[in-house]
Amino acid sequence: MTKCITVAKVADLEPGACLSVEAGGVGVALFNVNGMIYALENTCPHAGGPLGEGTLAGEVVECPWHGWRYNVRTGEKLGNPEIKVTCYQVQVTGDLIQVSVPLES
Repeated sequence: MTKCITVAKVADLEPGACLSVEAGGVGVALFNVNGMIYALENTCPHAGGPLGEGTLAGEVVECPWHGWRYNVRTGEKLGNPEIKVTCYQVQVTGDLIQVSVPLES
């Protein structure tokens, strides 16, 4: 089961930008790709870098710590799609960005 949580306003995330947020205790990285908002787990599996503080080029984010790159639509690592970060469903309601995250058990 998931819970939809408001994490930011659309104005907080300009096109081409990344943002680190918390959603119900879960670290989430938001990305604005030409007006479409995507959300990934905020922790790079390589060394724990914050993806929401990375650099976004098109639909690819580069981790700020060691340069691993992920497609923000799929969560797949470029060059090795077997390595993935979790993708979260995003909903924009008015000017609010909402993310669906798993309920804590």
